[in-house]
Amino acid sequence: MPRINSPSELEKLRQGILSDRDPEKPCITLCSGSACHATGSGDVAASIETEIEKQGLSAELDLRKTGCHGFCERGPIIVNHPEESCYFQIKPEDIPEIVSQAVKEKGIVERLLYTDLNTDEKIINESEIPFYKNQKRLVLGSNGSIDPKSIDDYLAIGGYSALEKALSQMTPEQVLEEVKKSNLRGRGGGGFPAGRKWEESRNAPGDIKYVIVNADEGDPGAYMDRSLLEGNPHSVLEGLMIGAYAIGSHEGYIYVRQEYPLAVENLTIALKLAEEYGFLGKNILGSNFNFNIIVHKGAGAFVCGESSALMTALEGRAGEPRPKYIHTAVKGVWDNPSVLNNVETWANVPLIINKGADWFTKIGTEKSKGTKIFSLVGKITNTGLVEVPMGITLRDIIFEIGGGIPGDKKFKAVQTGGPSGGCIPENLLDLEVGFDELSKAGSMMGSGGMIVMDEDTCMVDVARYFIDFLTDESCGKCVPCREGLRQMLKVLTNITEGKGNEGDIKLLEELSEVAKEASLCALGTSAPNPFLSTVRYFRNEYEAHIKEKRCPALSCKELITYHVDPDKCQACMICARKCPADAVDGDKKKIHIIDQEKCTKCGTCFEVCPSRFGAVNKISGESVPPPIAEEKRIITRKSKEK
Repeated sequence: MPRINSPSELEKLRQGILSDRDPEKPCITLCSGSACHATGSGDVAASIETEIEKQGLSAELDLRKTGCHGFCERGPIIVNHPEESCYFQIKPEDIPEIVSQAVKEKGIVERLLYTDLNTDEKIINESEIPFYKNQKRLVLGSNGSIDPKSIDDYLAIGGYSALEKALSQMTPEQVLEEVKKSNLRGRGGGGFPAGRKWEESRNAPGDIKYVIVNADEGDPGAYMDRSLLEGNPHSVLEGLMIGAYAIGSHEGYIYVRQEYPLAVENLTIALKLAEEYGFLGKNILGSNFNFNIIVHKGAGAFVCGESSALMTALEGRAGEPRPKYIHTAVKGVWDNPSVLNNVETWANVPLIINKGADWFTKIGTEKSKGTKIFSLVGKITNTGLVEVPMGITLRDIIFEIGGGIPGDKKFKAVQTGGPSGGCIPENLLDLEVGFDELSKAGSMMGSGGMIVMDEDTCMVDVARYFIDFLTDESCGKCVPCREGLRQMLKVLTNITEGKGNEGDIKLLEELSEVAKEASLCALGTSAPNPFLSTVRYFRNEYEAHIKEKRCPALSCKELITYHVDPDKCQACMICARKCPADAVDGDKKKIHIIDQEKCTKCGTCFEVCPSRFGAVNKISGESVPPPIAEEKRIITRKSKEK
């Protein structure tokens, strides 16, 4: 491919790509993101290729392996174009029927369509499925329609037109003003206005300046950045180039997690193609603007998501934060001005340049503009990636898009913002999603993790889990974080094990205050949030654990016992056969009992006991079942009566 040297050549190439494509030609798009790969997308792709060749359709049917479609729970996903019929949980053996019936005969394979859980109605088109219909997919929208390994696919949907516009029609100052006017706030955690950060770096002294993509996504359950890099890497590259032009940078870095092999693969291909086409290197599109990008694979330390720690790692040193007496926008990598934004933030930039700040500011709330991508996981019917306008309520995300809580369970809380975020209770479900709104509720936007919890979740144990994670991930450089979190974890663990004492809540609050006020970086200052938010909204659970040695959610292992109700036991022996500790004593026609001394509290007996019997119960904080000898005597008598 010859290098593109001007805007006119770019437009000529784009028109040539479009003229060679027939929009009516049948095309199967197959989700090929990491989540669908885990459920067999690779085997499905191989089956499609075999079937196309077998039926002699190589010239008549295209296969496009795309990025993540979002509805990860239902993968692998296929969309048949141009009819746009959508099929879920595809297996290789389904392909002959799809190719024959849906493609050749232009029919529908009903058994593979989405079934509405409320109406039992079969829905054909992806856009009509509630999970998708209630979203606003501006950044993620192209993920399901383009091949991330094809730059031509990106050019066909208008790719690099924003870069061309910025370089040929706008000055760096005008680009900066447009981003400032849009009030684009960083999607990586703090929500700092991107334009202000860019301006600070542009005005900083020094000829060498850097732009950086933060793709060090370490939040449990979060994979927004990974999916963007896997599915549409060119959108991130284009945004980074525009930012570099605005601040006067000629070198950029992409700091990506080593654990994201597919993202790194697609990103590497995208960089190579962008350079071949002339979007990277010297004199880009004949503008005299020079720019190069380096990919740095991180070692997986959660703390490297913090800006100064990430920049320290880029310099080849241990990824530890440093005091920010001077902002990294002024003194960052090798003490040069450095603009750091996360993947999603950079991917928004081409949209703003192409459509204008006025368009962008019409979406969202007064202070939080545009859309936000969340990974919706946990005790939720529809697991996956969702992109919604700022200002949507938590209730709409969880119940309209997420489909509510499975298993007829009650909603209890939603944790937003990753390990350093907070838990929001049911009475705040109508809270609008925005940076400031979530912060006021004791949580945060973070990078976009959203973990839904049901009535079986112990909020004390949730706080313990996240503090445990952050304790391990602390770099240990400052005492308030290193030692404070360790002590918080010790106290929380004692509480969940029934060893809590009066005064523990106050001690945890004091430790939290010190960590928030004195820690070196945002990991430490935000680390107490899981405890502070849960004790704010679920203080009664802490008090039950401490005062009554009882777990209201029947979740904490050390505070529960399993007991067989002799009036309900049918002596079916299922629990006895499945118990890994051989703790169930019983035989045919003999009511079973659980030897508490042998029981490891794994819960197997509770899970396998037929629901129609419901003989195995969890008990917490109540009187312990009678000693084993006495219980045997009682059970033997009742067995004889049976």
